[in-house]
Amino acid sequence: MQYLWRTPGSHTLPEEASPIGPAPLSVRDLTVAYHRKPVLWNVDYTAPNGGLIAVVGPNGAGKSTLIKACLGLVPRVSGTVEVFGQPVAKQRRLIGYVPQRESVDWDFPVSALDVVAMGRYGKIGWFRPVSRAHKEAALHALERVGMADFARRQIGQLSGGQQQRVFLARALAQEAQLYFMDEPFAGVDAATERAVLQVLRDLDAAGRTVICVHHDLQTVAEYFDHVLLMNTRVVAHGPVARTLTPELLGRTYGGQPLPLPVRETAAP
Repeated sequence: MQYLWRTPGSHTLPEEASPIGPAPLSVRDLTVAYHRKPVLWNVDYTAPNGGLIAVVGPNGAGKSTLIKACLGLVPRVSGTVEVFGQPVAKQRRLIGYVPQRESVDWDFPVSALDVVAMGRYGKIGWFRPVSRAHKEAALHALERVGMADFARRQIGQLSGGQQQRVFLARALAQEAQLYFMDEPFAGVDAATERAVLQVLRDLDAAGRTVICVHHDLQTVAEYFDHVLLMNTRVVAHGPVARTLTPELLGRTYGGQPLPLPVRETAAP
C-alpha cells in the first residue's frame, strides 16, 4: 500500500497495483509560492503507470501551478519532481504538454502545421530544418484531431476549438510517454470535446499516462480512471470510484459533503 497524502486528518485510499518500474511522475514535498504566498504546499503525489488522471479542485487550488511546477515553468520553493525515475530536466523528450489556450499568443505568424511541427523538435534538434518525414508526422497528428484541412491556416484565424485541437496535435506529434494537459475541455464545442476525448482514450490504450486539469465534476467519472483532489495541498487521490466521494469532495471544496454530480443527458 502506498501512502497517498500527508495532510493531517486525511484518509488513505489504497491504489491499485501498478507495473514494476519507475512511476511516470513522482512529486515530493513540492511547495510553490507567488509573492511569498504559498500556492502549493508540501504536495506529495505518485502517478500510476498508464491511465487518464483528472486534477480537480476549486479555483485557486493550484491545479495549473502543479502542472507548470512539474514542467519547470514556475520556480519551486522546495521539493523534487521526477519523471520515470529521473529529474524532469533529463526527461523532457518523454513529456507532452497542452497549455491553456489563454496562455498562447495567437497572433504569432505561424500555421497550424508549423505549430504541430514544433512538437517534433525533440527528435529534430533545435535550429535544424524540418524534414519531409517530420512534416508528414505533424500532418498525421493533425489528421488524428480532424484538422488536416486547416494545416496551412494561420493559428489566429482558427476558432477556439480548432486551436485546442492544434495544440493537442502538437502534443501527439511529440510521441511522449507522459502528457500534461491544462483544461483541454474548457470552452470547446461538442465536436472538439469528442475529438479530445477520443485522443485521450487512444493514448490510454497505447499505455501512456495523461494528467489533465479538469473543471467539470460531472464528467470526471465518465472520462477518467483516476482523480487527484487538491486545494493547495493534496486532499486525496486514487481510482475515481473510490476517491470521488461526497466527503472528499466536500473537503476539497471547503464545505460540507457534496452530492456526487450527475451529468444530464438529452431526452431521446
